[in-house]
Amino acid sequence: MSQRQLSLNAFIPATGHHVAAWRHPDAAANGGHEFQHYARVAQAAEAAKFDGVFLADSAAVWGGAGVGGTDRQGLESLARSARGAHFEPITLLSALAAVTERIGLIATVTTTYNEPYHLARKFASLDWLSGGRAGWNLVTSANQHEAQNFGLDAHVEHADRYQRAEEFIDVVKGLWDSWEDDAFLRDKDSGVYFDADKLHPLNHRGTHFKVRGPLNVARPPQGYPVLVQAGSSEPGKELAARTAEVIFTAQQTLADAQAFYADVKGRLARYGRSPDSLKILPGVFPVVGRTEAEAQEKFEALQNLIDPKVGLALLSGMIGGFDLSAYPVDGPLPPLPASNGGKSRQALLIDKARRENLTIRELYLSIAGARGHWQVVGSAEQVADQLQAWFEQGAADGFNLMPPVLPTGLDDFIELVLPILRERGLFRSEYQGRTLREHLGLSRPENHHTVQRNRVAA
Repeated sequence: MSQRQLSLNAFIPATGHHVAAWRHPDAAANGGHEFQHYARVAQAAEAAKFDGVFLADSAAVWGGAGVGGTDRQGLESLARSARGAHFEPITLLSALAAVTERIGLIATVTTTYNEPYHLARKFASLDWLSGGRAGWNLVTSANQHEAQNFGLDAHVEHADRYQRAEEFIDVVKGLWDSWEDDAFLRDKDSGVYFDADKLHPLNHRGTHFKVRGPLNVARPPQGYPVLVQAGSSEPGKELAARTAEVIFTAQQTLADAQAFYADVKGRLARYGRSPDSLKILPGVFPVVGRTEAEAQEKFEALQNLIDPKVGLALLSGMIGGFDLSAYPVDGPLPPLPASNGGKSRQALLIDKARRENLTIRELYLSIAGARGHWQVVGSAEQVADQLQAWFEQGAADGFNLMPPVLPTGLDDFIELVLPILRERGLFRSEYQGRTLREHLGLSRPENHHTVQRNRVAA
């Protein structure tokens, strides 16, 4: 039996990850605005002992000219997709905290179009409301159209976004350390509510931010909410190596995943970190059947629901907002300019098209479910075998599970695959702790002011 066990998050968009999921008979088509739908999915994941539920986000409707934006062609493709609107994630997770007890609650929030004080305050509050189950997925915004909702005409340059993110996360962590863990005395007899020596204004002055502090929320139960990083570009990997505790990445093959795993884990030592201080969780899109034929039938049923306009818009958006509508859909992917959105995803898709000699149509069909992540279609045994192979061969510490349709895609995995993983000693049967950090096997960070105080006292 393996002593090391998989970490599993349930990545739960409203109707599922397949671009046509909302059209499937099993899908909750109104799921994006139905709290009970999310509650049912989160409770199912908790009953199955998943580490956490994971929400993506964007501060703009996805799309642009010709790919789901405000021009006529874009609006027509957008109107046929389920990407138009959804709940703000911290609000939703705060509500889910009240109807769950153990499962982690991970929200995506961009550092490009937010301020550190707001973010630190919201996640500290979520961690308190949930009893120590919050996680922040740091992104720098792949959706270039967010800029126009925040007073800018063009998206901030990729390098500048990561420079801002580097300073942003340091400010947030500093704010979470505003109060030492034992600062609040609440002594009714003496009338002293908190120890003034254990409150620390930040007084940060940097390139991007000037933040006095302190935070007006007590230090989070977990010390810091779990820090997740999504992004596999060179700056993204370096930021993750310095600051992240979980990294969510898209990898297509075992070899690619092994190379990424070794690369990022190999960077940790120069920041004084051990390999087990960072969990690498690739995305996986599993279509599971009792037999391989049943799984293929499920997958083909979804593929048959893809509207060509939606498929083309999806691909156009994911390669950096480059409008492909002027190119023959059964021809090759044209040369593309460098993306100022998600650079690593653009590179992954270009490589996939070249490696597999795919036409534009074949490429959008191939990513309509997993969106560039690892896609596995097969029997429960086949899916379990492949997850185990990545886990045991230095490619992953676990996975962000991307159900094709909700709720049934998650149900299939729970019913068919999890029993096999448990039988092999690869996944828990019960929670051993109450916080997201405990589920992931991550240590609780000490308040740096307390560390300094103890160092001086010694």
